[in-house]
This record gives sequence, structure tokens and C-alpha cells, in this order.
Amino acid sequence: MKVAWAILFIYFIVQVCDKLFTSFLYNDYMEKVFNVVPTIIQTIVLFIAWAVGNWAVGTFLNGEGSMKNIFIFSAYALVPKIIGDTVAIFMSNAILETEAIFMTLLQVLFTAWTALLLFMAIKVVHQYKFGENVAAIILTIAAIFIMLFLAVLLLSIFQKLYVFCATIYTEIVYRFSV
Repeated sequence: MKVAWAILFIYFIVQVCDKLFTSFLYNDYMEKVFNVVPTIIQTIVLFIAWAVGNWAVGTFLNGEGSMKNIFIFSAYALVPKIIGDTVAIFMSNAILETEAIFMTLLQVLFTAWTALLLFMAIKVVHQYKFGENVAAIILTIAAIFIMLFLAVLLLSIFQKLYVFCATIYTEIVYRFSV
């Protein structure tokens, strides 16, 4: 588990470096307004949502994988993406704009390799056949969307509750001061 968490942390660091250190020719991200929270959501939160969603779907579809195994196998599948993005960061600062196809090809190949490893990891962890694995992955993506929808809904409710309580407090203070 420690290695899986370390890989996830390295993935987060590489994504931050991708936004900050990729050459301006290939980077449309503005450094002056850099915020780490979206990067945390895009890496760590989304990865944990994947693991939880896949565990829930695996439980529903009689998969054999535990949450620990799903997390570890999925984290190990991120290694090619980490390597590809790191090489692309260095390449972006060394190649010309006309040679961008090589960097894009590298990123696509390593991302496809990561997707294949993730597909095979879920297949092996749950002992699924090909069709069951595809269905499980589709249901996992649906579960992620449901979790994200519920999280946004919950945050919206808490925000409205906070505004309501702040308004009541302001009214009480105003009534006692008049």
C-alpha cells in the first residue's frame, strides 16, 4: 500500500510539473493563476473515486478483488503515464513546435499503455472475462459520475445551509443592535 500511495503522490507531482514546467509553446495553462486544488481533484480524488467505484461495482458483479488490491493494481498501472508525462515535460523544452508530433505520439502511446494496464489489472483482480470486464469498467465510470454528482450536490446543500445560518446570525445581531 505504501508503494501505491507513493506512486499516486508521484503522479500528482508530475501533473503539477506538467502544468508549471511544460514549455510555453505546448502549455496553455497560465502560471500566474496556478491553483493546486483542481490538480488534486484531477489526480488523487479521481483515482480514489475510481478505486471506490470499481470496488462497489466489483462487489455488485461478484468480483473477487478487494479494495486494497484494486488500489494497488490501479496505482501500478499509472507508472507508464508518469514516465511518459515526465519525458514529455523535458521534450517540450527541447524540441521545436514543428516536432510536436513526436511528443504527442509519446504521450498517446504511454496513456494507451496505462489504459491497457488498467484494463488488465481490473480483469486480473476480479477474475472477469473480457465482456464482464468491459461492463465493469463502464459501470465504474458511471459510479464515478454518480459519486461526483452527489459530492457536488452535498457541497451545494452545505453552502446553502451556511448562507442560511449566516443570514439568521446577521438578522439576530441586527435586531439586538437596533
